[in-house]
Amino acid sequence: MFPLKDNIPAKNFPIVNIGLIVINIVFFIYQMSYGQRVDQLIFAFGFVPARFLAQQADNWLSPSGFLPIFSSMFLHANLLHLIGNMWMLWIFGDNVEDCMGHGRYLLFFILCGVASVAAQAVANPQSAIPMIGASGAISGVLGAYFLTYPQARILTLLPIFILIYIIELPAYFFLGFWFVIQIVQGSAYSLNAEKMAGGGVAWWAHVGGFAAGVILLQVFRCKDWQRPVIQSEKKIRRLSR
Repeated sequence: MFPLKDNIPAKNFPIVNIGLIVINIVFFIYQMSYGQRVDQLIFAFGFVPARFLAQQADNWLSPSGFLPIFSSMFLHANLLHLIGNMWMLWIFGDNVEDCMGHGRYLLFFILCGVASVAAQAVANPQSAIPMIGASGAISGVLGAYFLTYPQARILTLLPIFILIYIIELPAYFFLGFWFVIQIVQGSAYSLNAEKMAGGGVAWWAHVGGFAAGVILLQVFRCKDWQRPVIQSEKKIRRLSR
């Protein structure tokens, strides 16, 4: 399933969400300027669980060891990785920023990213492979959207064998199904030692980020967090008369 758009218009200009997208694009362009040396950059600024745990064992709260927790959120493996993450952020992030406000949304995004890194480190502490990408933090945004706008409609591209359908799905189903898939994939991945050693998708980072988004929403949500959905539903009814 691939989301095309939702039906909840943002009330305010999502300056932080757009800023995050721009920053990720700028970082990717800078990353590509390294050419064949890009792997060195990724290893230096990507999050490596085994390296981080070893650094903290030698020097508790080493500042240099904590930098990759944050820098890894703004690095991507390739253009497809970047586009996929930024598209999800574009669709779901503006509404969550609307609910929380600009400053709180930025802090929320960063905290979800930190939680996703922690989840992956706990799931695979011996990994010497750099973890990069904004998907863990974006998973937190999805978790917040899941609770805040459960009745929103997500226009979804659904490929079935050789056929492609475009259907509307309620947000609670789309995001709930997405979350279940992450758990299933993460569990299967954890049972395959060869795959874990060879890299791949950080499924548990997605799970940890989503769970953090659900939990942190209780702190960061706005007082009228259900109002945008009600307004959208009324607008739809008026247009249908």
